Amino acid sequence: MAEVAVTINGRVYQMACDDGQEEHLLALSHKVGSRVEELANSVGQVGDARLLVMTSLLIADELSDLRAEIDELRAEAERQIGELEDRLASRLEALASRLENVADDIEAH
Repeated sequence: MAEVAVTINGRVYQMACDDGQEEHLLALSHKVGSRVEELANSVGQVGDARLLVMTSLLIADELSDLRAEIDELRAEAERQIGELEDRLASRLEALASRLENVADDIEAH
């Protein structure tokens, strides 16, 4: 297990992570640190715990919005796939009918 030092709001935190995940953890900590800094600039230094809770709530809200958007996109994709399947089935039925007609003509001659 690896350990990474991350800095958020001027404080250093030692965080454990799986081996090979160090860069990913640092990238995430930079994103969180940036959000904490933006919030601190907006509301002031209201304490580390409160800033982290506020930042967590903002990130959770964004995640919730993104999940809702993904659900909408997934539903739209499923609707479109259903329409394409229906169109394909209709075309296959028409093709099968034409092939049956050709087969009937061949048998008739």
